[in-house]
Amino acid sequence: MDRRRSLKALAGVAVAAGMTLAALPAWARCENHKPGPKPQNTARGYVGQTMDDIIDRGFMTIAVYDDFPPYSYQENGTPMGIDIDVGHILADALGVEARFTFVQAGENLQSDLMNYVWKGTIQNEPVSNVMLRVPYNSDFACQVEQVQFSGQYAKEEIAIAYSKAAYPDAVQGDQDRHPDAPVPAFFRYDTVAVENDSISDFYLTSFPGGNMGANIHRFPTMAEAVGAVNSGEVMAAMGPRAQLQFSAGPGVAVHKPPLVNFALSAWTVGLAVHTSHRDLAYALDDAIAAALADGRMAAIYQSRGLVFSPPDR
Repeated sequence: MDRRRSLKALAGVAVAAGMTLAALPAWARCENHKPGPKPQNTARGYVGQTMDDIIDRGFMTIAVYDDFPPYSYQENGTPMGIDIDVGHILADALGVEARFTFVQAGENLQSDLMNYVWKGTIQNEPVSNVMLRVPYNSDFACQVEQVQFSGQYAKEEIAIAYSKAAYPDAVQGDQDRHPDAPVPAFFRYDTVAVENDSISDFYLTSFPGGNMGANIHRFPTMAEAVGAVNSGEVMAAMGPRAQLQFSAGPGVAVHKPPLVNFALSAWTVGLAVHTSHRDLAYALDDAIAAALADGRMAAIYQSRGLVFSPPDR
């Protein structure tokens, strides 16, 4: 049920884009993309509200993924997480209240955008005004014409969490690299935890030279994978850095090693808004730009003890 399917879809886009660039001359963005069929006769209630409507009624609806710490989750019914703080920044910029809708991830990113941004679910639930933590890819954006992608607010990166006891010679370096800490090649001999069917799982399974299968321990969630490192069940875990840092215990360190031939080891996340409401998308992008410039976005991560990586904008 997690965002790995969305990232897998973007990985396919990235590979396809690389093949195209190798075989064809450079095109302007979207120049070589054939437009797809556009939705017809969509009821106004399912298209979302204009920015003026949102301001007049006093609140904005924001779709966030459910049970996805440290980004978005609930504690005793209270919304928590990085994306909740980002949502409040967006709502405050418009002078309205933030109302969060916790949603489940579908089979791929396209289905999530259809259900929560531009069409609505099969249960006739209307779309939200904005969706957060949407992986951004320029080529992918050309394929989804019903959505305006904007407000890139952070970069996510794949990293490795490791047990300090298992790697006593690991030297603490800067926030990104610990010179003697484990790299993927170590897992030919050492145990590593991953979230099942995640891009880290795919990467290690197909790692050059192979022979890692017996050492890869798969878990339903990233939190459980890191929990296995905390308990000593495995020596390391691989996945998105913020998730590793959030779940790591006191005996666990996190670093970002070189990742050979890993095309999607980092990606930018941002906002998705219905294409009919571009003025809203532009206003929210301005709010994100201001929060990046004055340090509020970095502070959201730092308040949780997480490393903030600025987005590619």
